[in-house]
Amino acid sequence: MADRAAFVCLCETFYRQRSRVLAQLNEEEEEELRVRNLIVQSSIPRIILKTGVEWGRLFDMDERTFYRHLRVNHAQFDYITEVLRQQGLDREQEDNEIHLKQKVSLFLWYLANQNSFRELSDKFDVAQSSAHRCVVEVLQTLCTMVPTFINWFTECEKLSVSAAFRAMCGIENIIGAIDGCHIKLQRPPIRGGDYLNRKGYYSIVLQGIVDSRGKFRDIFVGAPGRVHDSRILRKSTFFERSAEKMGGYMLLGDSAYISREYAFITTPKRDNGALTIHDQRQNTQISRGRVVVEQAFGRLKCKWRRLRDLQNTRLDVVVMLIMSACMLHNLCAGPIDICEDHPAGCPRHEDENI
Repeated sequence: MADRAAFVCLCETFYRQRSRVLAQLNEEEEEELRVRNLIVQSSIPRIILKTGVEWGRLFDMDERTFYRHLRVNHAQFDYITEVLRQQGLDREQEDNEIHLKQKVSLFLWYLANQNSFRELSDKFDVAQSSAHRCVVEVLQTLCTMVPTFINWFTECEKLSVSAAFRAMCGIENIIGAIDGCHIKLQRPPIRGGDYLNRKGYYSIVLQGIVDSRGKFRDIFVGAPGRVHDSRILRKSTFFERSAEKMGGYMLLGDSAYISREYAFITTPKRDNGALTIHDQRQNTQISRGRVVVEQAFGRLKCKWRRLRDLQNTRLDVVVMLIMSACMLHNLCAGPIDICEDHPAGCPRHEDENI
C-alpha cells in the first residue's frame, strides 16, 4: 500500500510540473505571436480612407470628368494657375506649405461645391485651418485682379455689342442689361435684419451689368437683401459715372428701374390694361434682350454652386466670394458658354427680382 501511495504521489507531482511547463510554453508562444503581429503591423503602411476622388488623380481624368469636379477644363485650370502665379501666389514658402496646383484645385472645388472645410481637409490631405487659409489667400489674390477681368466697354466694343443686341431684340443703341441677383447666406451677426428679403430668407445682392454674351462688365456687391434694386443702383459706383460710361448708349432693365433718374435704362411699360400694340411689342423686345443677364446669373450659380447658399457669416469673405465667382465667370467664358447640365439655360434658383 505504501508503494502504491508513493506512486500516486509521484504521478500527481509529474502532472503538476507538466501542467506548469505547458502553461509556461503557451504563454511564451502567445507572447512571441503578439510580438510577431506587432512587427507585421508596423511594416504595413497606414491607409487613410478618403471620401470621393483624391485630388491628385483629378489631372489624369478626361476633360468632361475633370470639368464636372472643378467646373473648368484643363486649359482653363492651367490659365488660372498661371495668372495666380504671376500675382505671387507661388512665392517661396515653407516646406509644409500647400503648393500652387493644390491650392487652385482646393479653391475651385470649394467654390464649385458645398463641401465643408472638414471634407476639403479630408479630400486634399491638409489641415482644416490650412484649407481655410488657402481659400482666403486665393480669394484675396483674385479680388485684386477684378478690374482686369471685369471692365467697361471700349468705344469699339460698344459698336459691336450694340449690333449684337440689335440682332437679338431689335432695339438700337443697347450695350448691356442690368439686374440684381440675391445670394442666400446665413443671418449676419450685425444688423442681420437688414439682410432679410421679401422672400423670407437672408441674402446679399449682386448688381450686374452684362453684355450680349452674358459677360459681366460691371458689378456692385454687398447691399443687404432688403434693399430695392433701384436704391442699390443709386448707391453703386457705376451710377456715379453713368453719364460718362454710357456715352449716349442704353441698358435694358426690368420694372425696378422705371425712373426719370435712370434715363439711360430702357424699361418695359407697366401693363395697366391700356398698352398699345407698339408698347406690347417693345415690352417683348426688352424681355428678349434682357434675358442675357438672367441667364448669366443662372450660369454663375450653376457653375459655382457655393453661391446657392453661402454658410459664411463674415460679410467681407462673402463679398470676396461673389466677386471672385464673377471674375472666374468672365475668365472661363468661351465663345459659346453653354452649361451641359442645362443646355436650354440655367435656372436662377429662386433669386428673381424680389
